[in-house]
Amino acid sequence: MSINPYFMFATGIENSYPTIRNGSHRVDEMAKCGHYDRWSDDFDGVDELGIHFLRYGPPLHTTWLGEGRYDWGFADATFADLKRRNIVPIVDLCHFGVPDWIGNFQNPDFPRLFPTYARAFAECFPWVQLYTPVNEMFVCATFSGLYGWWNEQMTSDRGFVTALKHIVRANVLAMWEIIDVRPDAIFIQSESSEYFHADNPDAIKPAETMNARRFLSLDLNYGKRVDSSMYQYLLDNGMTREEYDFFLTRNLRHHAIMGNDYYVTNEHRVAADGRTWPSGDVFGYDEITRQYHDRYKLPIMHTETNLVEGPVGDEAVQWLWKQWANVLRVRNSGIATVGFTWYSLTDQVDWDTALRENNGTVNAVGLFDLDRNIRPVGRAYKELIDQWQDVLPAQSACLIVPVTLPDEYDTPAADRRRDWMRHFMERKSRGA
Repeated sequence: MSINPYFMFATGIENSYPTIRNGSHRVDEMAKCGHYDRWSDDFDGVDELGIHFLRYGPPLHTTWLGEGRYDWGFADATFADLKRRNIVPIVDLCHFGVPDWIGNFQNPDFPRLFPTYARAFAECFPWVQLYTPVNEMFVCATFSGLYGWWNEQMTSDRGFVTALKHIVRANVLAMWEIIDVRPDAIFIQSESSEYFHADNPDAIKPAETMNARRFLSLDLNYGKRVDSSMYQYLLDNGMTREEYDFFLTRNLRHHAIMGNDYYVTNEHRVAADGRTWPSGDVFGYDEITRQYHDRYKLPIMHTETNLVEGPVGDEAVQWLWKQWANVLRVRNSGIATVGFTWYSLTDQVDWDTALRENNGTVNAVGLFDLDRNIRPVGRAYKELIDQWQDVLPAQSACLIVPVTLPDEYDTPAADRRRDWMRHFMERKSRGA
C-alpha cells in the first residue's frame, strides 16, 4: 500500500514511566497495558487501521542501564518488526521519567548524559528519522517540579525551573547528537497546548502569568526570547544568564515540526489565588494552536488527543470528529498542518489520576481495548483515514514532509539527501 507523503495519520503506544511515592514506585504504562507481552498484536492493530506513523519508544528506565551501558534487547525486537512492516516510528526517547540511577529531573547531570543515550539509539537504529527526544517537556516539568505529582515531587517555582532547564537542554543537545548521526532527522516536538481563563477580574494577573509560562518549554527549545516577566521569573528561580543564552544559540528549529497535544483538560479556569480547575474546551484546538503557531511559525501536527468512551458509546467518536474538524480548519486557514494523532492505540491505565495512584483503573481511550478488540473510535478513525488520505494532497502538492520510509533507507536517493543535509549542517556549524 502506498503511504501518503502529504499527511501523517498516526497513533501512539503509551510509554509513560514516571516514579511516584518519593521515587519508591515506578508507573510503567507499557507493563500496565500489556505491551511487553503483546507488542506484535499491537503492531497488527496499527496495520489493521491503515496507519503508517506510530509514536513509539523503548522504555528508558530498562534500556539505559548506566553511563554508556544499554540493553537494546526489547528495542531490537520491536523496531525490527516496525521496519519489516514499513511503519514509520516517531521515536519518543524520554517520556516523563528517568532511570533510577539518574534519580529525577533535578539532577544537573541529566542534560549531559541524555544526549549520549540519544546518540546511541540513533547509531543502533540509523533508519529511524522522526524523533521526539523528550515528550511534553512543559507537562513533565510542571508535574514533577511544581505540582508535586511525579519524580522529584517538588512544589516550587524553583523546582519547576530547574526541571525545565534540565529537560529542555537535554532535548536540544539530544537533537544535535541525533543530527550528527542522521542529518535529515526531523523532530516532532509533542507538547501540551494550554490556555488559562481568568474566572474573575482579580484572577487576570495569575492567568496572564500562567499563559506566559505555558510557552517556556518551546520558547527555550526553539530559541525564542521570552518576555521580560518570564525572563525575571527564570532568573529569580535559578536559571543563569549563561544557561538562558545557550537556548538562544543552539536551537534546531529548521528541523522541527511543532506537535500540539490537545485534550478536553487542556484549558483551565483560574481563581484569584492561583487555583485552577478544568474549563472544558472553551477555545478548542483550532484557536489555541493558532496562538502557538503565531508565536513559532513552524509546521504543526496534532500529536495527541483522546476521550473516554462513555455510557452512550459514541463520546470518543464525536470527539474524534470534533478534533478532525479543528485540524481541517487550521489547515484550511493556510497553516502548514502535516499530521493528526489519536493517542493511544490501546486503552490506558490510571490516567484518570494522572498516574499518581496505582489503582489499576482502565481508561477507555484507545482505538482498541486491552483485550485488543477494536473500539468504535478505532473503526471511525480507520474510516476517516480511508476517506481523507487521498483528499488532503489537493491543498498543495508542494507541502510534503521529507520522510524516508524504512524500506527506502538504503536507496541512492535517500543517501543523496542525507549527504546534502550533512553538508548543510557542516556549513551551518561553520557559520557559512
